[in-house]
Amino acid sequence: MSYIKVNQDKVNDKIAKELIDICPFNAFEYTDAYLSINASCKICKLCVKKGPDGVCEFIESKKELIDKSRYKGIAVFVEIHNQHAHPVSWELIGKAKELKAKTNEKVFAIVIGDQVNHIAEEALTYGVDEVFLYDDPMFKDFNVEIYTNVIETFYKAYQNNVILYGSTPLGRSFAPRIAARLKTGLTADCTMLDITHDGELLQIRPAFGGNIMAKINTPNHRPQMATIRYKMFNAPKIGNPFGKINYEKTDGIINKTGIKLLETLHKPVISDLSDAEIIIAVGRAFKKQKDLELIEPLRKRLNAEIGCTRPLIENGWFDPRKQIGLSGRTVKPKLIINLGISGAVQFIEGMKESDLIITVNSDIHNKLFDISHYSIVGDIYEVLPELNILIDQILEENYEL
Repeated sequence: MSYIKVNQDKVNDKIAKELIDICPFNAFEYTDAYLSINASCKICKLCVKKGPDGVCEFIESKKELIDKSRYKGIAVFVEIHNQHAHPVSWELIGKAKELKAKTNEKVFAIVIGDQVNHIAEEALTYGVDEVFLYDDPMFKDFNVEIYTNVIETFYKAYQNNVILYGSTPLGRSFAPRIAARLKTGLTADCTMLDITHDGELLQIRPAFGGNIMAKINTPNHRPQMATIRYKMFNAPKIGNPFGKINYEKTDGIINKTGIKLLETLHKPVISDLSDAEIIIAVGRAFKKQKDLELIEPLRKRLNAEIGCTRPLIENGWFDPRKQIGLSGRTVKPKLIINLGISGAVQFIEGMKESDLIITVNSDIHNKLFDISHYSIVGDIYEVLPELNILIDQILEENYEL
């Protein structure tokens, strides 16, 4: 890390004042005949170039570059709940296979649990090259401390280039601990991934409130790690397995932990918006909660799930699990109808992969129109009744046929 060094043996009151006056960022502090540099320093080097000769010195530390050829393989952590793999794991394997096409690396699945051989076999049907199975009774329940020890053991043994995790509640608590343990970087909630031919993972996610898409990489740290949300990518088609399962030894893995599982409480089961095939999404154009009754005829005819944007959650009109967007659920239905939604980037990123998008909005400059297959410019209070009539006519015509 580069920095400015002050040679204190050359400092006096006059020189200190001169440097304080030179610095445009007020980074110098002179106390008890000692000149120091605070956190305001931008390393502009003006004090080195224009200041008294030899007082300030620019020190550029050279960091030893890693040998990237030592790190190979794109690994996916397979998240397991109640002896079933979370679907995001298969989606990540699908993306890993796309990345593999550019780097010709192998795709690995990491399976941790108790009596989870069937999960390892299932991973092979999605086209992974190798599964690394850590099967032991001490892994029956997820324990972030013990599971971190497992991933550390795996990485030290196989030196992977990339490790991917689902951006689930479990993945969001697990991946940062591993990043800290392995002293590497982690990009959370990625919406896209790409990779260069020499294995540099490009981790893409919204930043600055969704106003820009940041492209992040970690050129001098391995493994490269990212968490990715459910429904961002497509799971690969199931085929005949060709890879192999590596049954890893577990007796050398440290299983000491300060965490004790007392009880598991399951949330009430509600329909998961992420799995819905037809969604009607509503936004702040609805002035009163009672006005939502206008969408009921359409919802019943289409047998649709209802989603919403953040303002309606804040109004208390919907369960937070019904929110669509980067701070809610990512969805990929066959059909989504957007009614009165402003078109913020966070919402668009959460539903842009839908098969068919219909948007109704009175703002002709609404960004949702740019990604919609069909757009209706108009007030929802005028359009919805006409839309209900149109659906009735279509259903009646199909029934007569």
